[in-house]
Amino acid sequence: MGLDFFEPVYLAKLAGLLVPAVGETIYMVAAATLLAYILGMPLGVFLVVSSPGHILPNPWVEKTLGTVINILRSAPFIILMVALIPITRALVGTSIGTTAAIFPLVISTAPFVARIVETSLKEVPEGVIEAAMSMGASPWQIIIKVLLPEARASLIMGTAITTISVVGYTAMAGTVGGGGLGDLAIQYGYNRFRTDIMLITIAVLVVIVQAIQSLGTAMAKKMSHS
Repeated sequence: MGLDFFEPVYLAKLAGLLVPAVGETIYMVAAATLLAYILGMPLGVFLVVSSPGHILPNPWVEKTLGTVINILRSAPFIILMVALIPITRALVGTSIGTTAAIFPLVISTAPFVARIVETSLKEVPEGVIEAAMSMGASPWQIIIKVLLPEARASLIMGTAITTISVVGYTAMAGTVGGGGLGDLAIQYGYNRFRTDIMLITIAVLVVIVQAIQSLGTAMAKKMSHS
């Protein structure tokens, strides 16, 4: 790609590299975030409701979940991804590529989701919970009809923060063949000494992050006023 930046041939080749990489990044981010919330949100809920003085206090459950979550959160993503290669290969059939990157992304993100959900639910006023309990609401009803609805604006902002974190993780996944924009920056930018490719990749990642943050902020504001 030793061509002038504005030449049509250069732009065509750049688009041929950039468009698939963006698609792979979006695929990894969407799939990993969704699966991480499926796994992490129940963990966050259990952390809150099992805490002392809450609707289902259970110190053993709270301490066990908290310890497991802290252990997983303490491992840097790039190290966790390498450590999980045998499991990833057993589940997916390969340890390279976008689909293979999703499993370690989920394992790394789910504990983060659990803590985000925990923080959001703990912002719900105790008076609201006590009022629901006084009216005979079951723990399940309190979770579904009180905790989650009352914390929805904070949960949405947490989702935006989580998704942005996953975008960063996907870029790191590119260093070990995970695909996406990170892989493009390493293979076609860093390894080939193409500063232009690296700068364009960074610019695209910034645009994606800004779009996620803006959408999350707008949705949170809408929910907080509804």
